[in-house]
Amino acid sequence: MFLTNPVGEFFSDFFQNTGIYQFFTGSWQNLIMILIALLLLFLAIFKKAEPYLLIPISVGMLLANLPGSDIFIKHNDGTYEGLLGVLYMGVKYDIYPCLIFLGIGATTDFGPLISRPSTMILGAAAQIGIFLTFLLAMSIPYP
Repeated sequence: MFLTNPVGEFFSDFFQNTGIYQFFTGSWQNLIMILIALLLLFLAIFKKAEPYLLIPISVGMLLANLPGSDIFIKHNDGTYEGLLGVLYMGVKYDIYPCLIFLGIGATTDFGPLISRPSTMILGAAAQIGIFLTFLLAMSIPYP
C-alpha cells in the first residue's frame, strides 16, 4: 500500500503553478534576456546612463521574456491577445503620440522662463512662425 504525502504534494503543486517553475522548464534564452534587461535597468537607474532610453527598453524586455507572458497569441480573426494586443491598441487608436507629448511636457524645465519672462516672446514668435508656415504650405496648390 502506497501512502502519499499531502504536504509534499501541496508544495509540489504550488511550485508547479508559480512562475519559478516555468523558469526552470523554459528555455535558457529567456533567462539570459532577463539578466540583460536587469543590467540595462541597473545602468539606467544607478549609473544615470540614458535613463529615458534604457528604462522603457528594459521594462519591455522584462515583460516580453517573463515565463508565461504569452506575448504572441494571434487568433484566427487577426486580433492579438496579451502584451502585443495592448501595444497594438495603442498604435491603432493613436495613443502613443499623446503619451509622448505628455511626457515631454511634464519634464519641461520652466526655470529659465521664470527667471527671464521676456523669453516668452521668443517662444510665441516661434509658434507664430510655425503656424504661418503651415498656412503658406496649405495655400500652395499641390496635385
